Amino acid sequence: MKCPICLFQDTKVVDSRVAVDGFSIRRRRECLKCGFRFSTYEEIELLDLVIVKKDGRKEAYDKEKMLRGLKRSLEKRTITDDEFKKLVSAIEMDLQALRKSEVDSREIGKIIMKELKKVDKVAFIRFASVYESFEDLEDFQEELNKLLKNKKN
Repeated sequence: MKCPICLFQDTKVVDSRVAVDGFSIRRRRECLKCGFRFSTYEEIELLDLVIVKKDGRKEAYDKEKMLRGLKRSLEKRTITDDEFKKLVSAIEMDLQALRKSEVDSREIGKIIMKELKKVDKVAFIRFASVYESFEDLEDFQEELNKLLKNKKN
């Protein structure tokens, strides 16, 4: 790991801790040349996952694309950075648990909606309305009724 100050090639790890989300490690590093200390994070990365789109096209898993969709649905909602990281980790853990090299985009959408519903129901409705292509108010009402029914149980 290069030092961000002097760009020296060698640093040493002085401390490692599991991050708040439980799925990444925070490492404190020290440059062996200038002594500057900085933190890095190591996290799980989904590699070689192919997404099969509705029209049959295939594309590589793009975490940034998923993050953009989640951020749009959570816009102006109260969610901390740690909660957001936990949400993303939970989604990726569910994807890894499938143990597939190719995953249908509908399956990914369902996983995202399942985890998003646990975190923020308004954001869930926002995501679902785009993902499920709600056509009218009846579609919204149907999904809201499901949420209200589950809340009572």
